[in-house]
Amino acid sequence: MEVGILGGTGPAGSGLAARLAAAGLQVAIGSRSKDRAQEIVTGLLERWPGRELALSAADNAMAAEAEVIVVATPWEAAAATAGSVAAQLEGKVVISMANALTRMGHEFEPLVPPRGSVAAHVQSAVPGALVAAAFQHLPAKALSNLDEPVESDVLIASDHPAAFEATARLVSLIPDLRPLNAGSVANAAPIEAFTAVLLQLNVRYKTRAALRLTGIELPQ
Repeated sequence: MEVGILGGTGPAGSGLAARLAAAGLQVAIGSRSKDRAQEIVTGLLERWPGRELALSAADNAMAAEAEVIVVATPWEAAAATAGSVAAQLEGKVVISMANALTRMGHEFEPLVPPRGSVAAHVQSAVPGALVAAAFQHLPAKALSNLDEPVESDVLIASDHPAAFEATARLVSLIPDLRPLNAGSVANAAPIEAFTAVLLQLNVRYKTRAALRLTGIELPQ
């Protein structure tokens, strides 16, 4: 499977790209500038010379040709970026991982984007795609450190069963992550907003908190 990450040059997008490539997938890191994407790919390959990471650089239009797409831009650009390549995304699974947050003094606060969540806004921009919200709660720095596991549950919200299944397969490829079906894309709003709580905990306790729910047993 090839994964294309739109706006994948930021910490979260590049960290996820490295994790998926370490799991054996081909990953195209996209950006408005292919040269900028190449800088990130080169940096990741230099950081992990002992690993065979199948990473490539692309502009967003090229990355959108992949089988599964992740939108990793800042939240305010997510819908517009997806919409700019809507033709390539028709019928594909598109994973939105952005959170609409701002920092007010020492506190992180969630914002209310158009349509109520970033994922719903992305779905409205690409109505022919199968959008899922996922990966919002994974710390970017922890994602990018391939020498350490990332232990977390990943809540997946989507109106499309095929999008949940494809996203869950990606999550399951990364050791110590567990995919959980969090219902329809309407639940993306509280999922995205809860990231503000995790960030606040990270600041207060100087850690990289992630989400792990108890009482849920998944079939083997």
